[in-house]
Amino acid sequence: MNQLTGTISHIQQSGSIMLVDVDVVGYNYSALMIDLPQALSWLHEGNSIGLIFKETEVSIGKNITGKISLRNQLPCVVKSVKRGEILSVIELAVSGNTIISAITTRSADMLKIRTGDSVTAFIKANEIILTELKA
Repeated sequence: MNQLTGTISHIQQSGSIMLVDVDVVGYNYSALMIDLPQALSWLHEGNSIGLIFKETEVSIGKNITGKISLRNQLPCVVKSVKRGEILSVIELAVSGNTIISAITTRSADMLKIRTGDSVTAFIKANEIILTELKA
């Protein structure tokens, strides 16, 4: 699991749906939260929180142009590539943090992903889980 720490910068709410923007070392991540209990006292602007998302939920693009609907588009540099027969694990550097992407080896080969490449990591907002940081 990818785990980062950030600060809530903005919350937009409509009924039981919240779109929470979190600043992680100067990069904005957005998380879509649905049907939240009202008792989440830690979920407010300015609070430090944890972000968790699976490696398989991090897609990678190269030389992307145009607009797409994914909110989380992070410019990264490939730190390492561990090729497997079916899955490849790509270690990505983004603003002092490391995130991991697990994509099919076919996709890694098609993109010709190599260490040092500049790529964009994509994470759907509904795939990020926000957690309270315990003291």
